[in-house]
Amino acid sequence: MIPVKVKEVVLDPVQNPLLLLVDLEESIVLPIGIGFWEAQAIMIKLQGHIPPRPMTHDLFKSLCNHLNVTVEKVVVTDLRESTFFAEIYLKSSQQEMVIDARPSDAVALALTVGCPIFISGKVAAYTFSVKDLIEEKGLEMPDSSEPDEGGPHLH
Repeated sequence: MIPVKVKEVVLDPVQNPLLLLVDLEESIVLPIGIGFWEAQAIMIKLQGHIPPRPMTHDLFKSLCNHLNVTVEKVVVTDLRESTFFAEIYLKSSQQEMVIDARPSDAVALALTVGCPIFISGKVAAYTFSVKDLIEEKGLEMPDSSEPDEGGPHLH
């Protein structure tokens, strides 16, 4: 498994949201197509906004807290028929559980609870080299060490 972090949420050329997961060295990137509502939920978490009412991921965190269950990690596990799959790993004093999830929901939950995010070796085959993308497209990746005054955003 490869540890990753959320780089940002961007729009593809036809204006569909893409979740960009990068390895910790930011040498590879995994773009995952997600819905607009899921993109908004992730962006809210990345920007540190606190909505007036709990979002689904906040509700899940609260439920886990009340049941004494911790979210250990989330893993983007597979790509089948152009659809990514993820798993949420939960742990209680009695058992460990693995829950099937959409990557966007799993990532939003990971951002909510602060647990690590991983991609499987199988999914790593679908990543792109950041260096190659920058050279090929003449792009610049934002420097994550410098704060972005506007926070993460859709491009």
